[in-house]
Amino acid sequence: MLELRNVSKVYTVGMVEIHALHDVSLCIREGEFVAVMGPSGSGKSTLLHVASFLDGPTSGDILLAGERVTEFSEKKLAKLRNEQIGFIFQQFNLLDRVSALENVSLPLLYSGVSRLERIHRATEALVRVGLGERLQNTRSQLSGGQQQRVAIARALVNNPSIIFADEPTGNLDSKSSVEIMQILADLHKQGKTIVMVTHEEDIAKYAKRVIHMRDGDVI
Repeated sequence: MLELRNVSKVYTVGMVEIHALHDVSLCIREGEFVAVMGPSGSGKSTLLHVASFLDGPTSGDILLAGERVTEFSEKKLAKLRNEQIGFIFQQFNLLDRVSALENVSLPLLYSGVSRLERIHRATEALVRVGLGERLQNTRSQLSGGQQQRVAIARALVNNPSIIFADEPTGNLDSKSSVEIMQILADLHKQGKTIVMVTHEEDIAKYAKRVIHMRDGDVI
């Protein structure tokens, strides 16, 4: 279970303080599929970044499986992110000049996994998202929907406890969006915990629980 307790996040821009999150408390249970919705500037992406340990809270506590993650060293946090957290971004964040297989295997390289095992697990992840015939294609040889499938495979390759998705369909056409959301829905049926930010009602319907935000507050 992931738990946020009275989490606030304040950014300083010049002389101005921006309160992105206000005393947010919530729980994400193991196996849940949760969507976070809200208008631009509501704090939903900040919530995702803080909950996924990409950014630290200004105040409050975050617990994962009962452990207070806010007390972890940066080294321990990096290990946690690499081994237990999967990320899917709106911009895909793929390397341009390497194959889909190499993009997916990168998290395993940082985990010290052998080359043969990296190839095996990355291939397995790409097959799982329907790209078994595209292992050697580079980013420029893939459609937007296929690039997002590679990003999902990369998020899966370490068998994470939680997958965080920030507007995963934001750069896709409607057909590709449906295909990507079906993959996420299937992953949820297989027991994966998924936390997704979206501003689209049709996309949020794939989740089993929707959290609404406005002005840094959960409403």
